[in-house]
Amino acid sequence: MTASPSKLPANQPPQFYRGGAAIAALRGAGSGKDFGPEDWVASTTPMFGKEETGLSRLPDGPWLRDAVRADPEAWLGAPHVSAFADSTALLVKLLDAGQRLPVHFHPSNSFAQKHFDSHFGKTEAWIVVGTSGDDPRVYPGFRESVNPATVAEWVREQDIGAMLGALNSVPVVPGDNVYIPAGLPHAIGEGVFVVELQQPTDFSLTMEWRDFLGSPEKGHLGIGFDAALQALDTSAHDPESLIKHTGDADESIVDLLVPGTAQFFRADRLRPQPTLALDPSFTVLVALDGHGLLKTERGGELALSKGDTVVLPYGVGQTEISGELTLIRCRPPAAGA
Repeated sequence: MTASPSKLPANQPPQFYRGGAAIAALRGAGSGKDFGPEDWVASTTPMFGKEETGLSRLPDGPWLRDAVRADPEAWLGAPHVSAFADSTALLVKLLDAGQRLPVHFHPSNSFAQKHFDSHFGKTEAWIVVGTSGDDPRVYPGFRESVNPATVAEWVREQDIGAMLGALNSVPVVPGDNVYIPAGLPHAIGEGVFVVELQQPTDFSLTMEWRDFLGSPEKGHLGIGFDAALQALDTSAHDPESLIKHTGDADESIVDLLVPGTAQFFRADRLRPQPTLALDPSFTVLVALDGHGLLKTERGGELALSKGDTVVLPYGVGQTEISGELTLIRCRPPAAGA
C-alpha cells in the first residue's frame, strides 16, 4: 500500500487501573471506559506477552506494524532505517490516570537486551495536557539516595508508604513536561492526563504490585525482583532537572522536552500562525483543540479537529498545517542523535 497520512481511531487495550474519561472528552466520545486509561496511538508495539493486543490498525485494515515493515523507507525515511531498521522507534499514548498509578520503573536499552532480548528499553516522557481533581501531581525519582537493600525490603514487604514517601512529589499543570529516563522510579497521580512518548516496548517493572497486579510475577515480568531491581536508579534527583514548563510559551513551535531527550524521541507543540511548514519525518500528531488543515507535498490532505490522532509517513514529503488549532507533534529519535 502507498504510505499516506491517516487518522487513527481510539486503541485502548485493557489495563489494570482506572481512567479514560479525559480521553473520551478529547475524542468527543460518549464516556470513558472504566479501565480504558491508555490510548495507544500509531502503535507498532504489542502489550507485554501478547501477539497483537496494543497494535494500531490503519483505516483500510492492516496493522500499521505490517505496513511499515512492507515499505520501511516510505514510512520512516532512509536515514531512520539505517539507524533503526524497520522499527518506528516510538510509541505514543494518551494516558488518563483515573487513580494514582503504582510505583514502577523501566529498563535501559542494555538491561532490556540482556533480559528481554530487545534493542529498546523504555525511556519515556509525559506532556501534561489536562488535569482534574484537587491535587494533580507526579512522582519522578527519589528525593534522596536510597540504599538498594532498603528498596528491596520495601518491595518484599510491599511498604507502599515508604516507597511513595521516598519519591519527589510535584504538582503539575498543563504545559508541564516530565522526562522519565530508564531506571527512574516514578508514578503518575490521579487526575493527570498526558500525551506520553516512549521507546517502543511494554516493559514495566512494578515495585508496588499489590492491589494493582495481583501477583509479584507480574511486577518483575518473570525475571525475579533480585534481577529487576538491578535496573533501578536509587540515586537522588532534583525534579526540576526532569521537568520543562512551557505553559506560557506562545511561539508557533515549542520544543517541549528537557535537553538530551532527542536520542530517544522528540516532541513539540504546534500552533500555526497562520501556517506551518514541517520537514519530512515519521510523525504522530495529537490535536488538542481547534480546527485546521494538513496538506502534504505529495498531494494528500486531511481536515484536522480536536481529538484527531494522525500518523504521518516520511514519504509524503514536506507538510503544511494551517488553521486555528493546537497540536502535539511526536517524532522518533533524530537519526544519529
